[in-house]
Amino acid sequence: MPTTQPSSTPHPAPNPCPTYLQEDDLTQECKSLIASSAKEQGWVLSYLYLYQGFWQPSRQLQGVLTCQNHFNARNTDIILATTPKSGTTWLKASLYALVNRASQSPRGLDHPLLKSSPHDLVPFLELKVYVDHQVPDLTTLPSPRVFSTHLPFGSLPISMRETGCKIVYLCRDPKDTCISLWHFANKLRPQHKGKISLEEAFDKFCRGVSLNGPFWDHVLEYWKHSLENPGKIFFLKYEDLKEKPIFHLKRLAEFCACPFSKKEENQGVAEDILKLCSFDNLSNLEVNKNGKLSSGEENRSFFRKGDVGDWINYFSPSMIERMDKITREKFKGTTTKKATLRGIH
Repeated sequence: MPTTQPSSTPHPAPNPCPTYLQEDDLTQECKSLIASSAKEQGWVLSYLYLYQGFWQPSRQLQGVLTCQNHFNARNTDIILATTPKSGTTWLKASLYALVNRASQSPRGLDHPLLKSSPHDLVPFLELKVYVDHQVPDLTTLPSPRVFSTHLPFGSLPISMRETGCKIVYLCRDPKDTCISLWHFANKLRPQHKGKISLEEAFDKFCRGVSLNGPFWDHVLEYWKHSLENPGKIFFLKYEDLKEKPIFHLKRLAEFCACPFSKKEENQGVAEDILKLCSFDNLSNLEVNKNGKLSSGEENRSFFRKGDVGDWINYFSPSMIERMDKITREKFKGTTTKKATLRGIH
């Protein structure tokens, strides 16, 4: 099994300000697009701009354009696509450990996950690899290359949609997603700006004005394509992964063409991966308590609770009613003989 070498991917220079807040280094193409796009005040500082039906901050939009223009997918690539704040960090770690287990034992004391953030090991295409319109040479990376993205399906680079590369998609209950995104935004906001209120964040989320929102449209695009092409898109719900982690990790291994052997099953390798990538283990590692990403975010900002149903501690009855109504309307007719979206609301 080939070993992914994310360290070969060029990284931008460390920046004291998170990616979401940078707007001063844009190409003319991006500036022209922004000038003609609808915009709304973002959750942190910068505006969000509507591009191909979804909302992006300007610097991320620059990364999207560069990624769309320059990323050439391989048939052996594995892309982790997620709605923001849906368990991305956990699945990045699990996917990295899964794909690289032949050369990097999950029991090893020098495993990369013990000293590097999952976001460094499985980098975001639009937020890291292609940020600031840089075009790194990715041809030297061995297969399988593993990348991540928050892009909606319709905004993926054409090569990603047309080649045989595999896409793992993770979504989460919209109420938990909203709460997690609200907490995350407040971690990024400068102190002098104060916090964005839950009421304001909730209203924006419900109107679809959130990072890579609307949430429901994002989920539905991948859901429909996963039904049409299940060999290409592996659709996974965070709640299912939490409930039956071993079962779904083995399904993921099969999908990624690296199934667990009988010997590995007897040795408990799947259990070792889950232990290595558990919330308790990752969140207590020194790198995730005190380190920073090159884009400026503190690694600890990606770890809060990871619980299912935490929204109940925040939402009022009227909030619950409003979001449930949107979810019912958006996901109406998504129950099929093969699967259902009802489990995320």
